[in-house]
Amino acid sequence: MLSPLQYFVVLFAVCAYAFVRGRSDERTVATICVIASIASVAVISPLASRYSQVEAGVFIVDLATFAGFTFVALRSERFWPLWVAGLQLTTLMSHAFKLGRLDLMPQAYAAAARFWVYPIFVIIVIGTWRSHRRRLERRRQAALA
Repeated sequence: MLSPLQYFVVLFAVCAYAFVRGRSDERTVATICVIASIASVAVISPLASRYSQVEAGVFIVDLATFAGFTFVALRSERFWPLWVAGLQLTTLMSHAFKLGRLDLMPQAYAAAARFWVYPIFVIIVIGTWRSHRRRLERRRQAALA
């Protein structure tokens, strides 16, 4: 896993790309990622007890994030937001797993709760790149017509 500083650098780079090159879906998902990241930092337990029990605050943030991603996926014409929502659902399952297995090591719970954000970032970048490429192709075709 990345350090918090490295994570926020990657988050900023992914979201900046989505805001500059993306359309509505990309920008909305990027906004949700920024809000969820800041909210997670605000509600997470103190370092000494972090992930030793179910992180209720992080669970609520993850649930709201899932709802936001699902909303985008349901109204989008593209398929990639559905992947993002599905990966966020996997993140939610880490909280359910911890609830069912309170003896789960905090490191395993933390890794399961954090891991899926990186594939989500990759999907946002790919979705943004493809959206931008489609727009450029349409402009090129319009210029030729």
